[in-house]
Amino acid sequence: MEIGIIGLGSMGREIARNFVAAGHTVTAWNRSGGHVDGVRMVEKPAQTLEADMALTMLSDDSAIRSVLLDTNLLSQARSGLVHVVTSTISAAFALELVEHHRKTGIAFVAAPVLGRPDVAAKGELNVLAAGAPAALEKVKPALEVISKHIWDMGKEPPTAYAAKIACNMMITMAIEAMAEAVVLTETNGLARERFFELILGTLFGSRPYQTYSGNIIRSEYQAGFKATLGLKDLRLAKEAAADATRVLPMLDAVHGRMQEAVEAGFGDRDWSAIAKFTLDQD
Repeated sequence: MEIGIIGLGSMGREIARNFVAAGHTVTAWNRSGGHVDGVRMVEKPAQTLEADMALTMLSDDSAIRSVLLDTNLLSQARSGLVHVVTSTISAAFALELVEHHRKTGIAFVAAPVLGRPDVAAKGELNVLAAGAPAALEKVKPALEVISKHIWDMGKEPPTAYAAKIACNMMITMAIEAMAEAVVLTETNGLARERFFELILGTLFGSRPYQTYSGNIIRSEYQAGFKATLGLKDLRLAKEAAADATRVLPMLDAVHGRMQEAVEAGFGDRDWSAIAKFTLDQD
């Protein structure tokens, strides 16, 4: 399959490598340049649309709007192209993308992913896929290369993005929950290593607890998923809650904590750095 990629950040590079290793022909455009072995880098994003499938991995709504919508880029796409957007975007913007794709006659598949760059490198992402069944079937072989499971989120792309935003919201809540639990247990003499041994072996053994408990134990927050991106996703969750005219108090709390971490200079550190502000408080 011929695959075009728009955006080669830390996730995009790993995904591109896996496509190449699986025998696909990959063309990529990145605003800041770069190089991936086996990938043909191009100067214009329109060149990535001369493919069977184009995958967009830009950082947010505004970046996609700038590259795709403001330039009417999709009007230059090859007939029959399926456009897959793996970025985490707002459900409201996804609706706008649905209409734009309808007008340009290009199939649109939502495919936000769960997983960090190390998971992407192993080809073990969880893909939350939504779109027309025929379009999904066409790109499924490529999505299988990068995933351990493709989750069917239905026919409407906004649904997949709402699910991804909700997942990231829950991960930040888990990080904050672990930090608050350590405050209670550590001040009463139980080492955090022993406490996490308990919860990982009993009540909370899922990947977010396994991954981020290690960061909390070591008090080390090297970037995996940046706090700035975590803050962006929590902002999207707050916008979705406002659109639903609902108050979500736990969301408000973790959004405030993430904002605190970014303002304190932790924006380029891992989003689990929000735990630091609970653990280090006087």
